[in-house]
Amino acid sequence: MVSYNRTAQEALRQQHEMLLEVQKLQFAALDTALYLDTHPNDPVALYRHKMYTDRLKTVKEAYEMQFGPMTIFGQEVGDYWRYVNSPWPWEM
Repeated sequence: MVSYNRTAQEALRQQHEMLLEVQKLQFAALDTALYLDTHPNDPVALYRHKMYTDRLKTVKEAYEMQFGPMTIFGQEVGDYWRYVNSPWPWEM
């Protein structure tokens, strides 16, 4: 029983960490996009925006493979619709 609780707690901790990483990357991508609205020729900002969005895509795909879709637009990889069965992001 103890190993199950530890496994469940570890999975929940990992889910929280991945969700936090998604939130950080979304913020960074949005922030650089807003900056690029007023500085469209800044090569450093363009590079950073691409870096953040590429990493965000990777992290979201990994999250969805392990925990299910983050939104209704996410790709489901299982045999059933997991989106409604998992806690909503604000419930975590």
